[in-house]
Amino acid sequence: MTMIPRRTLLPAGAALAGALTLGCADSGTARTGATTESSAAESAAKAGATERATLGGGCFWCIEAVFQGLEGVRSVTSGYAGGTVANPGYKQVCSGQTGHAEVIQVEFDPQAISFEELLEVFWEAHDPTTPNRQGADRGPQYRSVILYHSEAQRRAAEGSKRAAAGRFDRPLVTEIAPLTAFYPAEAYHQDFYRNNPEYSYCRAVIRPKLQKLEKRLQRRRGVAAAGGPGAALDAEELRGAPGRGGGGRETE
Repeated sequence: MTMIPRRTLLPAGAALAGALTLGCADSGTARTGATTESSAAESAAKAGATERATLGGGCFWCIEAVFQGLEGVRSVTSGYAGGTVANPGYKQVCSGQTGHAEVIQVEFDPQAISFEELLEVFWEAHDPTTPNRQGADRGPQYRSVILYHSEAQRRAAEGSKRAAAGRFDRPLVTEIAPLTAFYPAEAYHQDFYRNNPEYSYCRAVIRPKLQKLEKRLQRRRGVAAAGGPGAALDAEELRGAPGRGGGGRETE
């Protein structure tokens, strides 16, 4: 299987149109630092209508592209969470020594899409049965994780995980833990697929994933409308994509 390392970025280009129809340089770059739970709550209160969800399902380039296509999602920020080092950089996280996962923080309108509905997409968008791995991307930074912002989100996450377990042929290894701090990733990681649709990893991994995901979601919507059980997920299909270079990949 050909590995696709993350190296030199191509010039920005137009985003792939119609990838989802649900609604849809290095560490020297300045970052805004941690967003604590209290500051997140204050921001949500000021906005008046939005909430946040923090999810990790492998490469944040991939999962960011998935959630940006959902109706009701206001913004998606790629970043790092769940580790022990304050304000980590990309190379530190890639070493696997800081304990952080690559995650996205989703700001969403709960009147348009619920936290539970976001989790339904989350289960479909990655393979939650492989510990510290998504496809050829290997390491603790690629683990499956839900970092909850409230007790209500914790209960919803645990219930959603139990419900989703029957759709997979292996036990789910997704970690459910409280969010302590979220660190936005470097600027060049943000809106990566939209800005670099012709980059090799985007063409080889993200674009096919978006197309397959939309087909699976359409299937599940059709089955649900008919009153039947959810379509079983093809875990081999989810695991089969080439990675950004795996545990030993080259980095920027």
